[in-house]
Amino acid sequence: MNYLRTAVLLAGLTALFMAIGYVIGGGSGALIALLVAAGINLASYWNADKLVLAMHDAHAVDATSAPDLFQLVRDLARSAGLPMPRVYIMYNPQPNAFATGRDPEHAAVAVTTGLLQMLSREEVAGVIAHELAHVKNRDTLTMTITATIAGAISMLAQFGLFFSGQRDSNTGLGTIGTVVMAILAPIAAMIVQMAISRTREYAADELGARTTGRPDALASALIKISAAAEAVANPTAERSPATAHLFIVNPLTGQGMDNLFATHPSTENRIAALQRLAAEIGWRVAARANAPAYPRRAASLWGDSASGREGRGPWG
Repeated sequence: MNYLRTAVLLAGLTALFMAIGYVIGGGSGALIALLVAAGINLASYWNADKLVLAMHDAHAVDATSAPDLFQLVRDLARSAGLPMPRVYIMYNPQPNAFATGRDPEHAAVAVTTGLLQMLSREEVAGVIAHELAHVKNRDTLTMTITATIAGAISMLAQFGLFFSGQRDSNTGLGTIGTVVMAILAPIAAMIVQMAISRTREYAADELGARTTGRPDALASALIKISAAAEAVANPTAERSPATAHLFIVNPLTGQGMDNLFATHPSTENRIAALQRLAAEIGWRVAARANAPAYPRRAASLWGDSASGREGRGPWG
């Protein structure tokens, strides 16, 4: 089902790409856009995770550079029945996180330093378990490819504005049509993103909470992250709004048209679902029986003495 959903999504985004190409250059423009889209689809499958991690200036860490975080991810991956993913840190004050990769064997989890500073160990565990749930549900392939192609659609639409005066006579759209397409194409891409975003977030919340046995910790994390995301800017995300749906909470501050269409369910609805889950499974019992044993202390959580960045989180 995930592969069918991905195929339908790629077909829709490719059609948008071709439509913009047609507006810019008529039939030949549509053909060129189709070839470019095919190349992007192929490259995205193999390399979209690397592109997204580079976009957000994520740095790989290991058991030496971030022992506590690395061990936490290892414990949670084991509890979820997943291979150990690559672990990345983004030096960003906004608390947030995302997962990427085409399959569980090639997955990566990235967290911000703000997340490690503001959240407790149990809350961070809930966030990471949520991201691992995306990996287990194989959402990351769809999410990452969507981010790459939707970003390309937005760029192509803007590119068309520079050639608005050079219309193929058989398009009949002219300058006004190009301007309209430049506005509507990114919005259409966002609508496609939204179609895959909301239900998968609820599913990842539930699976992540079941992994840790602490729905309350994930709910608490969502409250903190949502409040901070509105107050603390994430410049890399603002520069690449097409990647907003990757994060556990929308990283955009809502300035301009960034939040015209929400890529995530409301935090209130997610918390309500977690509260129902907590009542269903009885989290206190589940926590004692199933939760991984989190290390209580580490010499350095996310600090890197070689770079001069020292861990400032509550665990170090």
